[in-house]
Amino acid sequence: MVQIPVCYGGEFGPDLADLARHSGMTAEEVILAHSSASYTVYFLGFAPGFAYMGGLPEAIAAPRLDTPRKVVPAGSVGIAGSQTGVYPLDSPGGWRLIGRTPLRMFDANAELPALLQPGDQVRFAAIDRTAYDGSVDR
Repeated sequence: MVQIPVCYGGEFGPDLADLARHSGMTAEEVILAHSSASYTVYFLGFAPGFAYMGGLPEAIAAPRLDTPRKVVPAGSVGIAGSQTGVYPLDSPGGWRLIGRTPLRMFDANAELPALLQPGDQVRFAAIDRTAYDGSVDR
């Protein structure tokens, strides 16, 4: 099981409040739902190391944004449809951003460049905003 720490909401998760309204939940309930589920990496695609993960609770499933962002920061955790994923690099994207992780999801110089592989089991764990400055590291 791979555990991914996430700082949810605020500047790191600009779509959390909208997702909560869409789901009829509070932001705290969305965070609890997202961090309580176990996810399976289905495949890697879109960008090097971007893992499409299934297992998202149906209550927090939501469509992609109508207008994608031009730049999504590396480490951003998003939801689109019934999947969740973590942007490995700064890139354009249309997923609803709910948080950010300090983990580097892709490192071209590493023996295994992608942190996650198809079939991996993943859990997300909320971390305190004061313990995270927004940077990514492996």
